[in-house]
Amino acid sequence: MGFKTFETERLRLRPTNVNDAPFILELLNTPKFIKYIADRNVRTIADAKTYIEERMLPQLKRLGYANYTVIRKSDDTKLGTCGLYSREEMEGIDIGFSFLPQHEKQGYAFEAARCILDAAFNEFNIDEISAITTEENLSSQRLIKKLGLNYKDIVHLANDTEDLWRYQLKRNS
Repeated sequence: MGFKTFETERLRLRPTNVNDAPFILELLNTPKFIKYIADRNVRTIADAKTYIEERMLPQLKRLGYANYTVIRKSDDTKLGTCGLYSREEMEGIDIGFSFLPQHEKQGYAFEAARCILDAAFNEFNIDEISAITTEENLSSQRLIKKLGLNYKDIVHLANDTEDLWRYQLKRNS
């Protein structure tokens, strides 16, 4: 089954696959990923392949969307990830993104997230999208608000006591 790839002016977004393991290993071990998202205990390329196979691909196969590797079209550099996530502990679908530090503050995250948000509403017929972030992650909050999501409430993920700020946007709002 072929899964959809998306393009913007500067970017190509394709479903993450096991060939992305070296990149995913690097991304998941950046200080900001560990601080603001979680330490996924992915320390080797083999760990990264397992993470992709067990955490990303099942949702892609089940729903047709999941985590997308964001690639700059001009030179095929992998910049980060952006995706739509179905979490057991949360109702609905949320959008998330993470970029390597050297590719931040260049508009790539907004461009990728805008593309994925449009796909959520227009390709996958999702009626409402959430985004979650920590109170301290101001850059993520700015991007979420720029995408048009509005603060809704505070939520907690399973086995985690940290307050996460949830933002939401309904289709056609």
